[in-house]
Amino acid sequence: MARPKTEIIYENTVPARFVRRINRFTAEVMIDGLPEIVHVKNTGRLGELLLPNAKVTLQKAADPNRKTAYDLISVYKPRLKWVNIDSLAPNMLMRQYWENSGIFDVIRPEYKYGNSRVDFYMESGDRRYLREVKGCTLAADIRSGIGLFPNAPTERGVKHLHELAAASKEGYLCSIDFVIQMNGIHMVFPNDETQPEFREALVEAARAGVEENYFSCHVEADRIRITGITGDTGRYAGWMTW
Repeated sequence: MARPKTEIIYENTVPARFVRRINRFTAEVMIDGLPEIVHVKNTGRLGELLLPNAKVTLQKAADPNRKTAYDLISVYKPRLKWVNIDSLAPNMLMRQYWENSGIFDVIRPEYKYGNSRVDFYMESGDRRYLREVKGCTLAADIRSGIGLFPNAPTERGVKHLHELAAASKEGYLCSIDFVIQMNGIHMVFPNDETQPEFREALVEAARAGVEENYFSCHVEADRIRITGITGDTGRYAGWMTW
């Protein structure tokens, strides 16, 4: 079977140098030696990535009347090369992946279940799926290919894991799918230092039958594509590449 299309290519990009994070949503950069305030497409801390003078990539906003003219989409870290920090990219990639897989009859994003909105509800024949997508931008051990999630406390993420555990007990096929927005990282472990509650919720979900999947990516300054998956049996599955 042909590999599903799983790539985002950003148009109208420009290189810049990072100066400082102003708040969760904005940062100062230098474009050709001139300062510019830009939108950061990720509200995570990113303290290990957004360092003074780091090379970054910006995308020109389509709306000329927008307050900030650029979005910050990727940052260069020497041992990882480019890291994609667009928080919308993981869901966009996974929707491409599933739509082009030919497996699913129904794909609905932002599906209301319980007191949450799960990223995707899908159907294949009489099978019903709930899938939550998480983007990983924090490397823990580059040599071993291990990343960490979350990079900041996420009560929403913990809540979603509880919802998936409950749904799994009701007969849904549930998974949490980590899209790793870095080169050379293939697995994701819970970040206990940042939020031990996430590990507890992940263990509870796994015991209820929720699968963990890890999607590795190749990242360049202006693009990101999925290159492999550690599959449906979770973190002890064999590594498979296309």
